[in-house]
Amino acid sequence: MENVILIVHLILALCLIGVVLLQRSEGGGLGMGGGGGGGGVMTGRQAATALGKMTWGFAIAFICTSIALTVIAAQNSAGGSVVDRLGTQPAVEETAPALPADDLLPPISDSTTGAPTAD
Repeated sequence: MENVILIVHLILALCLIGVVLLQRSEGGGLGMGGGGGGGGVMTGRQAATALGKMTWGFAIAFICTSIALTVIAAQNSAGGSVVDRLGTQPAVEETAPALPADDLLPPISDSTTGAPTAD
């Protein structure tokens, strides 16, 4: 059910973007309505009101699907907050890695200073 609502939500988002881009802006933009010339099916004003109604419809549907997805996500949650789950796990103490065995170190020939000799 959640996937169906999510797909509808994404389709509504794309439709809403498209309808908003089709509307006539003050600068002309991507608006498709209007223009003088006869024989058109819709006049500029009729197209503007139709696009406005479509925008409102898509916006209301988009908000409804957003609320539905929020409700579904709240029902699927574990019933607690993420902050509540922070204190339940014991803290893991980091320990330093073990030192390598002595056989990996170069041999020391001078036992008094502990410094390797120069060859």
